[in-house]
Amino acid sequence: MFCGTTLSLCPNSSCCNVDTYIEAKKICSTLGFEHFITESTEEFKHRVIDYFIDEYKNCKTPNPCIECNKYLKFGLMWEKAKSLGCNYISTGHYAKTEYSEKYGRYVLKKSNNIKKDQTYFLYVIPKELVEHMLLPLGDFKDKEEVREVARKYNFSVASRPDSEDVCFIPDNDYKGYLEKNAGFKPQEGNIVNKKGEVLGKHEGLYKYTIGQRKGMGISYSEPLFVTGFNKDKNELIVGTKEELVKKEFYVKNINLLLFDKIEGKLDCSVKVRYTTTDTPCTVEQIDNDTLKVTMKDFVTSVTPGQSAVFYIDDIVLGGGIIQ
Repeated sequence: MFCGTTLSLCPNSSCCNVDTYIEAKKICSTLGFEHFITESTEEFKHRVIDYFIDEYKNCKTPNPCIECNKYLKFGLMWEKAKSLGCNYISTGHYAKTEYSEKYGRYVLKKSNNIKKDQTYFLYVIPKELVEHMLLPLGDFKDKEEVREVARKYNFSVASRPDSEDVCFIPDNDYKGYLEKNAGFKPQEGNIVNKKGEVLGKHEGLYKYTIGQRKGMGISYSEPLFVTGFNKDKNELIVGTKEELVKKEFYVKNINLLLFDKIEGKLDCSVKVRYTTTDTPCTVEQIDNDTLKVTMKDFVTSVTPGQSAVFYIDDIVLGGGIIQ
């Protein structure tokens, strides 16, 4: 059975509004598919928006798109697909799946379009789901090739602009969103270095993230970066670039796609943010939910709340949340 399912997640957002529902229905009609709309607003609020707010309350930098993939797109939507008799689920993520003789299972691989590769956001899917995923954009070299296919079939989405913002914050002003929707208020506190010396004042810890250099309004003999937070004292901790880098860190809430368990120490590479390149490291599984990561070289901006995603060549090993 072929069908199209639209998740109603966040009404009036950049990806969930009446226009997108109409476009999806037209495309399904052209292709001869049935089209269903599944109301998921409350689930989205609980799993994505509330999580987003809670992480900032705890001085962490969340990644809501990953949570949405875990619980909505590859959670709720996959359950809906199975209830309709479908054996596969297809999305527009830039990634690939294939059967690997070497590993004896279906694997998730990087897209041919490395600049747009989205495997970083997909490590959270259940490993059993990989063989049921169809990712048609994985072999396209760039977005223009995709638009050309859409134009060929007269799909109106061919000219639709890319959306790279958080869908429920279309203007990308997350600080304003937290203030307007979650009661966050600027609360002045001290900016300190690791010695506890006061260097200035901040306007609220939620306005800063690990690795940030600009916007602190302080002067020093060398560039300073945000290196941490002291929530209890409402202090923003800053330091030099040397103080920002890390050689080791831990990852929890892990999801492994390539193995059921990592035995011993395993050489691989890791991305600590979507916008970074993956760099060599060694991982060691400490318990069922924790990995110890040792970098081959120092890495900057290792940020609690963000995901670390691991690769062996172009295959996704798995990932978890940086502690």
